[in-house]
Amino acid sequence: MQPLSLSIEKEFTQNSERVKSVDQHPTEPWILVSLYSGTVCIWNYQSQVMEKSFKVTESPVRSAKFIARKNWIVTASDDKYIRVYNYDTVEKIKEYEAHTDFIRSVAIHPTLPYLLSCSDDKVIKLWDWEKDWSCIQIFKGHSHYVMQVAFNPKDTNTFASASLDGAIKVWDIETKSCVQTLEGHEHNVTAVCVHAELPIIITVSEDGNIHIWNATTFRLENELNYGLERVWAIGQLKGSNKVAFGFDKGTIVVEVNGSHTWDSVDLQA
Repeated sequence: MQPLSLSIEKEFTQNSERVKSVDQHPTEPWILVSLYSGTVCIWNYQSQVMEKSFKVTESPVRSAKFIARKNWIVTASDDKYIRVYNYDTVEKIKEYEAHTDFIRSVAIHPTLPYLLSCSDDKVIKLWDWEKDWSCIQIFKGHSHYVMQVAFNPKDTNTFASASLDGAIKVWDIETKSCVQTLEGHEHNVTAVCVHAELPIIITVSEDGNIHIWNATTFRLENELNYGLERVWAIGQLKGSNKVAFGFDKGTIVVEVNGSHTWDSVDLQA
């Protein structure tokens, strides 16, 4: 079998205040960044200019995602609220209190009208926006703050969650059961991404490290560190190998290339 060889090339760097999340638009060259200040920004990584910036709340916005098929942005913040905006007009579509503590992350289902959210209340919730954003499922099992949730693009009945209990868990939506736990970071796990193109799971941590896991065997394959202190967020562009990372000291976009077999990994920063 051919080894999986990955080359990592930095493509975009933008210094800013503390970044809490990053997301990439599926068709436009846009990066959505949410900040500790309560502001969200859309950066064009091709022209290197800011497309939009607006204040959401006085609290930190810890997660923001594009819902491109609706022309929406959804945000989640420390004031326990989820807010939805039209990203063309910046009109607020919906606002509701979703959890009993800080909301750390939201994730958008690839095809269904579903939103996942997770919180310092240790709970993960599934929302249906076609049912007036009603909560249709609750997942419990983490023993500390749940920092991020991410759907598996290749199996949309499953998702992964990252928690300060040190665990990355993989769940089945129908059964609400945890099917796998990943361990290996030296500090709090802050974010997780199931890659849409490559057979990998990417996790990041306050230890400053990026871990690359085999999505089939769940083996830790490699570790990256860019020296920008704590890593808080991951965003991956659907249909490409571009991945964005949010650190204490800014945002980096890299391109990951490789074959789809796993014997060994050779990474070059």
